[in-house]
Amino acid sequence: MKISKQLLGLITPIAFMISCSGGGGGGTTDNDPVTDNDPVAVPDPKAASLVFPEDNTTCLEGESVNANFSSITFDWSDAQDTDTYTLHVTNMETNAVVFNLAVNDGSERTLQIEKGKPFSWYIISRASGTTATAQSATFKFYNAGDGIENYAPFPAEAIQPARGATLSGVTSVNLEWEASDVDDDISSFEIFMSTAAETVGDNSIGTSETNTLEGIEVSAGNTYYWMVDTVDSQGNLSQSEVFEFRVN
Repeated sequence: MKISKQLLGLITPIAFMISCSGGGGGGTTDNDPVTDNDPVAVPDPKAASLVFPEDNTTCLEGESVNANFSSITFDWSDAQDTDTYTLHVTNMETNAVVFNLAVNDGSERTLQIEKGKPFSWYIISRASGTTATAQSATFKFYNAGDGIENYAPFPAEAIQPARGATLSGVTSVNLEWEASDVDDDISSFEIFMSTAAETVGDNSIGTSETNTLEGIEVSAGNTYYWMVDTVDSQGNLSQSEVFEFRVN
């Protein structure tokens, strides 16, 4: 059967368009445009940088509210890829969380806190569309108290063994802790340890002028609880939390 020149002229461009359509299968290539149904990756929020109150200082800039409380403005940098913040403030003397506050506008918040007490604070960054968070560094400060000229040291924090650590195959441990004081006049430490949390404060195992106590005998199968009293040159004393570790 002969095909007319007119019909052949129509078939040829149609065939050319089909050959350029990429073939069957409906697959996409790297050059395909993103559609509205494609998921959009949400970047993880970044950690904020703390500005005020500064670390290891006495906060003297609070506005007195009454004999026991003053208002302090907590300030931190805007964090990238962050929509909201959580401001976390802890009374280090009692280890009580005094604020766990969502901040949805800006990067500062004014709070009323107790005078003459040590506090720690940090910021959690959050972003819509992701469960990822980022935590800032933790700063410690004393809120200035009326008539206080010398402040007690900050409560010591465990370094070694780490809190909740499990040690295997050891018969002795070296205890190490971190301690600081806004007056920089720490004079000594007293260390307590027991296999029962309720009696740890009754069992002193020694004193030290440094932030370590070495060669403490331990036995497998026990959980040990320990704490540190920090004393400054004026006789001010702070007591740490009770830390624990286990020996297998």
